[in-house]
Amino acid sequence: MGPDFSALGGTSIEQVIGALLTIVLVAAVASLIVCAICWALGSGTGNYQLETKGRVGVLIALGTAAAAGAGVALVNWLIHLGSHL
Repeated sequence: MGPDFSALGGTSIEQVIGALLTIVLVAAVASLIVCAICWALGSGTGNYQLETKGRVGVLIALGTAAAAGAGVALVNWLIHLGSHL
């Protein structure tokens, strides 16, 4: 299972989870890009507050993307486990 842009109208749980994963990953990448730009601007201009907020944002965006990936593994395991009950 992976990101699926056409799954928003789906009725199965796999399609709904795939659509939510897509939204989370797109938001995480957009946040990563914006925060990296803020980090670079803060570092280049000597604005330590902007640099710190950009750095924290980059770490949070990376953590969000990692948690979404771990969520996929967990959901796949639960679906596999549920089919054996």
